[in-house]
Amino acid sequence: MELMHNPKDQSEAAGLRLVPESKGALDLPAAEKQFVNFMFFRVNPAWRKLDHETKGIFKREFRGVYDSFQSDFLLYSYSLVGFDSKADLMLWRIGLSLDLIQDMTAKLFRTNLGSYLETAENYLAVTKKRTFIPDDGLGDPQSRQHVIAGGGKYHFVYPCAKQPEWYDKAGDERDALMEENFMVGQRFPNIRIHLTHAFGSSDHEYLVSFETDEPRDFLALTEELRQTPASKFTLRGMPVYTCRKRPLVECLDALG
Repeated sequence: MELMHNPKDQSEAAGLRLVPESKGALDLPAAEKQFVNFMFFRVNPAWRKLDHETKGIFKREFRGVYDSFQSDFLLYSYSLVGFDSKADLMLWRIGLSLDLIQDMTAKLFRTNLGSYLETAENYLAVTKKRTFIPDDGLGDPQSRQHVIAGGGKYHFVYPCAKQPEWYDKAGDERDALMEENFMVGQRFPNIRIHLTHAFGSSDHEYLVSFETDEPRDFLALTEELRQTPASKFTLRGMPVYTCRKRPLVECLDALG
């Protein structure tokens, strides 16, 4: 078995023209909206049958590709092992280029470890000026086009779509209902809420995620949110993924 591939040969063989390496992509003007991507992977059971030395070589190759994009994204890795039967690993990427998201994904899949990974789910969204998130001292809540990320050990992620009746309401009425939801969220100051928009890019409308160090508080918050007036307009709010933030080396070791 060939353990390592030549990157140049991989690119040519794949027939995919990748964008050039980008430097300083996150240093663009603050008005620039961000793309937000949650990509979930499950590992093929055949991975666990490989010998320890081979898995070590494959994991180092995968980490090398991951690390090469650290300057292009806000980049976080999460383990779902033991939490979910649908996925084992999640990468959270926040940046300004869709091409770089595709570039990184293609390169990860062309690694040896990548050949054992299957996409369990892939969510793509964009930040928007009005995210209804109350001021937490970290920026103007009416111009939050940048995600303030990485604040909790646990991350709960789910897609959301609204009933058609939601869009029959005037914009101000919808805003008021959403504000009420986030007022509930203010009672849980240790939970950071992210709301990004996916209209036209997928079959859901929003991506909602919650970062916290205390998962019990997320469960309590969710229970309260289910009782707000806006909740009756939710068409779909699942699946919910429970993720534990860890260094990539630990996430890969957890795969077995």
